[in-house]
Amino acid sequence: MKLPRPPAALVRLGRRLPPPVLSLHFAAGLALAHRLGWLRPPAELDGRRFAIELTGLGLRIPFRCRGGAFRPDWGGGAADLELGAEAADFLGLLRGETDADTLFFQRRLRIGGDTELGLIVKNWLDAAERPAWLMP
Repeated sequence: MKLPRPPAALVRLGRRLPPPVLSLHFAAGLALAHRLGWLRPPAELDGRRFAIELTGLGLRIPFRCRGGAFRPDWGGGAADLELGAEAADFLGLLRGETDADTLFFQRRLRIGGDTELGLIVKNWLDAAERPAWLMP
């Protein structure tokens, strides 16, 4: 799926938002998915720091997993695992339209940090059930 490029003004605004603001909203969405039973992180994610980079928007969203739930990451610094891709590619992953391996080998998904943790996250997300409303 190819989404249109966002307006330049939106990209500039997004790049000026402090990471804690992005982290708070993203972690709130993950926490809601967790409470609704859509997203149950495996124990290996506990205590680990993550970052999602939306490359087309220039956004980096840090968050962490603690106690089986996702939380904002206020500290900054290096993440244990960092994933970078266009928003449309992340949406394709969420909807199950494409898989991480395909995106990675097409150089549309960048993975940095702990490769073992990356494999754990990949396998977890591949096996996760998706809510019906998210499916195409």
